[in-house]
Amino acid sequence: MTTEELLNVEPLELKFPFEPKKQTSCSIQLSNKTENHVAFKVKTTNPKKYSVRPNSGVVLPRSTCDVTVTMQAQKEPPVDLQCKDKFLLQSVVAGPGTTTKDVTPEMFSKEAGHAVEECKLRVIYLPPPQRPSSVPEEGSPPKPAMSDNGNFTGSEMRSVISKLTDEKNAAIQQSNRIRQELELLKRRGNKTQAGGFSFIFVIVVGLIGLVLGYILKPNR
Repeated sequence: MTTEELLNVEPLELKFPFEPKKQTSCSIQLSNKTENHVAFKVKTTNPKKYSVRPNSGVVLPRSTCDVTVTMQAQKEPPVDLQCKDKFLLQSVVAGPGTTTKDVTPEMFSKEAGHAVEECKLRVIYLPPPQRPSSVPEEGSPPKPAMSDNGNFTGSEMRSVISKLTDEKNAAIQQSNRIRQELELLKRRGNKTQAGGFSFIFVIVVGLIGLVLGYILKPNR
């Protein structure tokens, strides 16, 4: 911008991250580098699509003013995110003490002999920000399904219960086999030395105790 211009406008491109069915906004800063009151007015080629606040006003000498442009929610993005909408910012020197209420359309009429400066603004659509994917990376083990409160889901819980039941049944079968072997040893007691029988009996009883302890312990 040259020093002769009334208002310094930043940015000259209005960038909107385009997300279907979502309203987005961006800001324009108007800087008055002169010693005059400067009146401004913002126009657009698509007024139904955008709202501008404020769309007109006065920037005091050596001060700034922020203008917010809001794009209404759109159903679908245009092809290749290309946008032909444009904005035009007009500015003119206003008299001392001029306020926003004093700004009229006639102030920006070139036909009336007013020195009106104009600045064109482009509209650019940006792709929506990328969101982190919930798909696990290749090679990483799948995580158990859990509900929102951090507990296992119904299908995961049934799988755990089924696994514990199988382990318990296997332990019961092992206990039954040990008992059968114990009965067989008792029948052969007369043919076995007392000391040897006592030693085997103690081992068998100990094994039964370990198995029963595993069966009776609470499932975690």
